[in-house]
Amino acid sequence: AGATQTVVEQLAGMLGDCEIFDVAQSKPEALCAFDNLILATPTYGSGDLQGDWEDFLSQLDESVFAGKKIALLGLGDQEIYGDTFCNGISHLYAIASKQGSIVGQSSAEGYTFEASEALVGGSFVGLVIDEVNQEDLTPSRLQAWAEVLKGAFA
Repeated sequence: AGATQTVVEQLAGMLGDCEIFDVAQSKPEALCAFDNLILATPTYGSGDLQGDWEDFLSQLDESVFAGKKIALLGLGDQEIYGDTFCNGISHLYAIASKQGSIVGQSSAEGYTFEASEALVGGSFVGLVIDEVNQEDLTPSRLQAWAEVLKGAFA
């Protein structure tokens, strides 16, 4: 399993009643059945969205996000890609925030990076995880975020 899948599975275990969909094997219509969504993606290359997400979003009608609460989870490497840290979720944010309500923003405190398009108004648009350089912080970051989401999704 990749780092994103591993982190998503950890988060799902903390949240409980969840379904996990792999966008590589799902249709955008699957999102319609849910009021609350967590969209997770790694950041590829110099800030790009992962290819399976690009394909998925190209088939998506943005109205699928209308009236939904959406949390964003991004993975990145703040040392090697410090100038585009976790930019992957900025692409999801740009689309989901048009009609959906974004929840679960998080502080940039504790990270060391040069720039990130995932920063809006001084906070990350969701939770960002660096499994390369700060994997020891992942469980506590996920646990704290899971508690925030339980309140936001209630």
